[in-house]
Amino acid sequence: MSPLTLLAQSATAAGNADVIPIDVIWEQIVSLSWLQALIAVSFGAVYLMYGWRIFKVLVVISFGLMGLFLGIYFGDFFGSKLWSGIIGLCLLGAVSIPLMRWAVSLLGAIAGGIITGGIWYAFELPEKYILAGAIIGLVAGGMISFIVFRVAIMLFTSLAGGILIVTGMLSLLYHYENAQSPPTANIQDLVFNSHWFLPVMMIFATALGIILQNNFVKNSSSYKV
Repeated sequence: MSPLTLLAQSATAAGNADVIPIDVIWEQIVSLSWLQALIAVSFGAVYLMYGWRIFKVLVVISFGLMGLFLGIYFGDFFGSKLWSGIIGLCLLGAVSIPLMRWAVSLLGAIAGGIITGGIWYAFELPEKYILAGAIIGLVAGGMISFIVFRVAIMLFTSLAGGILIVTGMLSLLYHYENAQSPPTANIQDLVFNSHWFLPVMMIFATALGIILQNNFVKNSSSYKV
């Protein structure tokens, strides 16, 4: 799950609900089976440690998924969600290839916005102004991404990996709690009642990914576009 995909799913499913669609995020967690959760953790670990090696593929996938969701969203205006989704997927995925550097910088900016929005939520600041906090991170992430291309790659791949790992781990813990007798709901309580929980998990995983990737690629030339 990429940052663009997370934004698209949240925006589509949340509608006019709360600014932070915790119920949508929780649905993503509980909808995974044991096997799907393990796969999410495994792919997240690859993103987290080796995203810099496959960042071009990840960028194309991220923009393709974004095009898919946008196509489905605007499909009602064109009479076919299916074809609009397919066209959006192919169009944005194709556009991201020749504009790879710009696409990576945009993903880095979005990652910065997600992180600062998460910090805003963690400190329980007014949710109706959370967009202001996200815009600060969006601008900062975009500026850093244009100045240091390597940072943009590490930032968005680490965030994407962190999201996958956190979602998979929470899903595994949810299934474990449901298997107890009697079942418990500690994970659900943390997600819904502790504002700091999800942002801290996400930021910790992202920071870990940045540190690992930076150590792995100090002398690498794989960032050339």
